[in-house]
Amino acid sequence: MTEHEPVVDLQLDRAHSARIYDYMLGGKTNFLADRMAAGRVLGVFPAALVAARINREFMHRATRHLAGAGLRQFLDIGTGIPTPPNLHEIAQHTAPDARIVYTDNDPIVLAHAAALLRGTPQGRTAYVPADVTEPAGILSAPQLLDTLDLTRPVALSLNALMHFVTDDGRDRAHTVVETLKAALPSGSTLAMTHATSDYSPDTMHRILGIYREAGTELQFRTRAEFLRFFDGWELLDPGVTLSHQWRPDCPEDATHVTDAEAACYAAVARKP
Repeated sequence: MTEHEPVVDLQLDRAHSARIYDYMLGGKTNFLADRMAAGRVLGVFPAALVAARINREFMHRATRHLAGAGLRQFLDIGTGIPTPPNLHEIAQHTAPDARIVYTDNDPIVLAHAAALLRGTPQGRTAYVPADVTEPAGILSAPQLLDTLDLTRPVALSLNALMHFVTDDGRDRAHTVVETLKAALPSGSTLAMTHATSDYSPDTMHRILGIYREAGTELQFRTRAEFLRFFDGWELLDPGVTLSHQWRPDCPEDATHVTDAEAACYAAVARKP
């Protein structure tokens, strides 16, 4: 480190949602505070490990589908700790010339960003340290503008992210998503998952309290509230489903998990 580089407080004594998710996925970039918070979640919701896995698998399927449909630009906001296969690995396996921009607000993710930048020679990957609640900063970041052409379709991924944006009485989450959608041209897509308490309200309410005690506010949303994120865009079949039910690789994959265990809506839509 040079004398001009700022010292970054990684706040390893506090649980962070990205590192809790990493633990749920079986990753190794998590710390005692993260594991303790994850343990409390598992104590009230033992299916959390399953929910995290099927949520990640939705991202894989959606990315594979969109790359196969011709999308060559991807913007993944709320990337989280790199857990292979990452979005660029899925996209570039189908389309080696795909370009991917990752963003996250956790300095630990920034420290691991090199793993997110090892793409194909034909494609490009970039990383933007940013917060989804400031979408204008993401859209104007030099790393993004050097990598993506915002006059051409972009596949926007908001995977298990927007339940970390509370509305605070101002409909903040939907405003953020609408700002991102408005910046993208016709043919762009939005792939999104979002936790819900529709199927197990008591359990999910307890999870809210666990995250709040760890310093993170959550807001679970209903199916109708999730559907609003796609206003004005055309939902791809099968529309809004639970995460394990969106185009499963094998039909039986959609029957091994109950709705209450999934606890997460998923959908992909295209801008007309």
